[in-house]
Amino acid sequence: MNTRHRGAEGRADAVDRDMRPAAAGSRSGTVPDRGQSERSAGRRRRRRPWNAERLAPYLLVAPAIVIILGLRVYPLILGGNYSLTGDGARNGQFVGLANYVALLEDPLFQSAMSNVLILLLMLPVAVAVPGMLATFLFLKVPGHRFYRSVYFFPVVLSPVIIGAIFNIVLSYDGPVNQALSVVGIGAVDWLGNPNIAMYSVIAVHIWATFGMALVIFMAGFATLDQSLLDAARVDGANLPQTIWHVVIPELSQTIQFVFVTTMIGMLTGMFGLLYVMTSGGPGGATYLPELYIWFQQGRMNQPALASAASTVLFAIMLVVGLAQIRIIKRTTKEA
Repeated sequence: MNTRHRGAEGRADAVDRDMRPAAAGSRSGTVPDRGQSERSAGRRRRRRPWNAERLAPYLLVAPAIVIILGLRVYPLILGGNYSLTGDGARNGQFVGLANYVALLEDPLFQSAMSNVLILLLMLPVAVAVPGMLATFLFLKVPGHRFYRSVYFFPVVLSPVIIGAIFNIVLSYDGPVNQALSVVGIGAVDWLGNPNIAMYSVIAVHIWATFGMALVIFMAGFATLDQSLLDAARVDGANLPQTIWHVVIPELSQTIQFVFVTTMIGMLTGMFGLLYVMTSGGPGGATYLPELYIWFQQGRMNQPALASAASTVLFAIMLVVGLAQIRIIKRTTKEA
């Protein structure tokens, strides 16, 4: 019995010794650890073949990318390259920055740039008007449903029609001057005075386009947290305090969007009004870069100079847009 018992213990010890190296090997790294397993699984995932499920997102965004590259980026690069060539006898020849120097020396382009500064000064007004009206509509003033449709109506009108209408309204013997004469104010040459003609056109443009910004503001108000307004009302905040400390910070993204789109619209969407109402006059006082580009391209047959002006206009919109976003972000955070 003892002999058999000692033999059984010896066999158990042998089995135990055979098992120890395997366990030690698993602890020492012979068996892959969890990190190695995850890396191996990641490599297998990276190596998996392209199938319809993986290709679907790229196929969905491909048309938009092709349109942006083909209709936006490529023409922009082509126009910038063409602005470095000459016109007339030097057509197609590289002239460097000669076109840009000619722009700086052109009094008409200088007038257009000064009018851009006027647009930037009037930009807060163009944003404040739809913002204030959207606030009143949000507060549901009496007749707000009627006003909502009336405010948007000018957006559907053609700039040519609007320009023709206001040519009559703002004429020297038109309804505006007749109304002024009733209160004892003399007639004003709204479109013939170089000092006020640009302001008259800008005012008409704001009236004609604020409806779209109004819709954007109303969409922003739909996302406004009502509990914040209720808390401000409970704390005794009046309307200006509520707008400054609650509405503006909550609608900061909407305000940024409206500022940028309104600026782009003022710089690139006033051609129809200017052409019908003043044609750039009197004496070039109402020229903007867009009208200047058309004049150089269509009237003077100088496409390279027009391309240079287009490049300058794009640079202005890019710089001003980025500056606006930064300023508005800082202002809304402080508010």
